[in-house]
Amino acid sequence: MPHRLRRRVFRCAASAAVGMLLNGVGSAVRAQDSPYSYSPVSFPGAVATVVNGINRAGDIVGVYRDAASNHGHGFLRRDGKFTSIDYPGAESTFANGISPSGDIVGSYGLPDTPDIAHGFVLTKQGRFTSVNVPGHASTVVARLLADGTILGCYHDPAPYSMRGMKLVGGKLSAVVDRPASMHHGATPDGKTIVGTYNDRTAGKNHGRSYLLIGSTFTPFDVPGSSATSALDINAAGTIVGNYDVNAINHGFVRERDVYTTLDAPGAVSTSANGISDDGTVVGSFTDARGATQGFIAKRR
Repeated sequence: MPHRLRRRVFRCAASAAVGMLLNGVGSAVRAQDSPYSYSPVSFPGAVATVVNGINRAGDIVGVYRDAASNHGHGFLRRDGKFTSIDYPGAESTFANGISPSGDIVGSYGLPDTPDIAHGFVLTKQGRFTSVNVPGHASTVVARLLADGTILGCYHDPAPYSMRGMKLVGGKLSAVVDRPASMHHGATPDGKTIVGTYNDRTAGKNHGRSYLLIGSTFTPFDVPGSSATSALDINAAGTIVGNYDVNAINHGFVRERDVYTTLDAPGAVSTSANGISDDGTVVGSFTDARGATQGFIAKRR
C-alpha cells in the first residue's frame, strides 16, 4: 500500500533495497535491536498517510489519501499543524521533499492526463511553480537543495525511458544513462547523489541503487536482498531507503558500511523515505490490517 499510494504515477523508480557502497562490498544487514523509537503520523481523517521528506527544522511532507475521492493529496506538518497541498487544477498531488528554508517540491497529475506527471515547487510563501523538462512527457521532482538544485527524473511513454535528473538553474546536469533511473536525494552540497535504477543485465529486471559522485556511478545492493531503493542521504552521508526479501519490504539506515533494518512496530511492510541532518528518519508502514501510516523515527 505505501508504494501504490505514493508511486502510482509519480514515483518512477521500482521499490527495492539498499546495500554495499563504493567498494561494492558491505557488511551483512544487522537485525533491528530497537535502536529507534517510532511516532506514527496520520493526516487527520485520511485513510492512508505516507511521509516522504523532512528538513532540519523538523517540518515533514508527504501524501495522504482521502476517503471521499480516493485521490492523493500532498501535506505539510509544521509545528504540529497539518496543511493540505493541492496543485491548482490537479487531480492528484504528491509532496516529496522540503528544503531547509521550507520550500516544498513534488509532482502532480491533471484530470485529463492522469498518466503524465508534472513537477512543482511550492515556496514557503505559498507560490506554486510548475517544473517540466522540455522535450519529455513527464517530470517527477523528489528533492530541493538549499541552493535551488532540483533532483528527480524525467521520462516518456516508452518503456525504461526514465532518467535521473539534476536541474541547476533550470538546466539539466548529472543525467544518468541507466534504464528507469531516478535521483532521490543528495547531500546538502549536492556532490553526492543517491538513486535507483533497473539493472537489465543478463535479461533480468533487478531494482538496484546507486551513488553518483561527480561522474562516478557506483551501483549497490543490500546484502541478501532481491531489490534495493536508496531514497535519501543526509550531510553525514547516512543513507535511508527500503529493500525486499521474500517479497517483504523493510526500511534501512546505512551508516558507513553498517546497515540497520527498520521495521516499524506491528508492521508487515516498512519504507524509510527521508532523513534529516540530525539523523531523524521518516517513512511509512503498513500493518496486518492493510492500513498505511507515516512515521518519524529517532535514535533512542
